[in-house]
Parts: sequence; C-alpha cells; structure tokens
Amino acid sequence: MICSGICAAGDPEKPTFSFHADANEIRLTFSATDQNDHGVATLQATDVVVVDRDIVVRQFQTFSRADWTKVEIAILADNSESVRPRFQKELSDMLGLLSQSQGIPDDSLSVICFRNSQPDLVCAGDCRTSHGVDRLASTQPGGFTPLFDAIIFATDFLARRSDPHTEKILVVLSDGADTISRHTLSDASEAAAQNEVEIYGVDLNNSTSSGSALLYHLSFATGGRYFSGRANATNVLDGILEHFHATYVISYRLPSHVSGFHAVRILPTHNLNLQFRSRSGYYYPDNIR
Repeated sequence: MICSGICAAGDPEKPTFSFHADANEIRLTFSATDQNDHGVATLQATDVVVVDRDIVVRQFQTFSRADWTKVEIAILADNSESVRPRFQKELSDMLGLLSQSQGIPDDSLSVICFRNSQPDLVCAGDCRTSHGVDRLASTQPGGFTPLFDAIIFATDFLARRSDPHTEKILVVLSDGADTISRHTLSDASEAAAQNEVEIYGVDLNNSTSSGSALLYHLSFATGGRYFSGRANATNVLDGILEHFHATYVISYRLPSHVSGFHAVRILPTHNLNLQFRSRSGYYYPDNIR
C-alpha cells in the first residue's frame, strides 16, 4: 500500500508533514552545504546517517541525487501595516532578487503580495518584464496581516504550476506577524508539506522577535532556510541555487512502528563541517500497518 498523508498536530513546535511510505519505508529529501555554505553535490551514502526517533539508521534502501529538472519560485511579500516602516527595503529586496535571478527561467518566478483578506498575484512568470516590475513598484502598504492564509494560497499556487520533477520554493518576505488569518501556523506548515514547498524566510525585523522565531520555524520545518534582516537579494538567490544543485533523496526501512511524530535528523559521518537541511520529521498515523 502506498500512501501520502497529512495529519494534524496541536503543538506548533512539532510540525506535521506529508511523507511517502509503504508499511516499511520512509523517503526523505535533504540538501547539503559545506562550512562556506556552498552546495555539496558529491555525497555518497556512507557520508550520512539518519537519526529517526533516536534510532540510528545507516543502511538505506536508496540514495541518489534528486531528479529535479526545473525550479518554480514564488516571492510572498508582506505589504500590510506592520511592515510599513520597512516596506521600502522589502520592495528593494524584491526588485533586487528579480534583477539578479539570471539562473532562473523567466517563466519560473512569480510574486504575490498580501494584506487584508485577499492575496494579490502581482505577476505569474512574467515578473521580469516591465509590466511585472511596474505592478510591483505600484504596491502600497497598509491593512491587516493574513500571513498564514497567504502561505496556504502561495503553496497551492506553486503546486498548480509544477509537476513532480519541479523543485518548489516560497520566499517569504515578512516580519512574521499575523493579525487576521482564518488559518493557523500548523495549517500553514501542513499546506507547505502537502504541496512539497520549501520556505525561505526573509526576516524584516530590525531585531529578533517572536515573528523572527516564527519565520525560522517555518523555514526549518520545511527544509528551507532562514535569513535575518541583514541578508540581501544576492544571499537569498545564492541559497536557492546552491540548494537546487545539491539535493538528495534517501529511503530506508521504517525503524519503528510507534504512531505519532517521528523527529528526524540527518548527520555527517566523516566531514563534520557539512550541514544538512531537511524537514524535521514525519507523522506516523495509527492506520498504517
């Protein structure tokens, strides 16, 4: 029996994820970088070990480079009242990312802005045209902040534009505040997992806040990356491209049939300078045997 499941969890510190499994196999995707934060594309199965709910896994069913053939990116930009003092920087970051994204096909970059009740699809694949840039530059900040609703909208949008061989990345430019969403943080994490979207959180706060922690949580939980307010468009773009070219897929036999959340860590066995990014776990429900 093959299944792909989403299961709700009440604790936002234990996000839930879709995962592909039969009764005995888990499949995970992760990316690898070195001490200089550069992608590593030469890993072998013996270079990594998985810790699944405190059980060490060294024997993998499969180990391979991910077969992504293309990438689809959406920039989700907060233009609500809470970011008004930093809106010009946010706008500058978006325009900078658009202008520097030569490594990404023209039809693979979209921009969504959000405030009040309805996200605004500014441009879909034509963002580097004069029409897309003009629409972006005319955006004005104000109103309430539906961050979680906007993430769900954006992940669904990316899923509709993609196929199974597309890497889907959502760049969230925000201060991490939410004042009006109908959905919760858990709902947003679940939507990203279900649609296999990795979140790159770009923090617009001037100093660390609860919103910063929320953006870090979303990025970490989905296998993406978190960038502080000191990051610029080049840092974000480099991170995306490094990830795209250094992603792996591993599968292994399920080490425990205990139902509930299974925290997962992927660790280096030889080169301790390597860093691995993946989703932080999966949920094994009662109805899989």
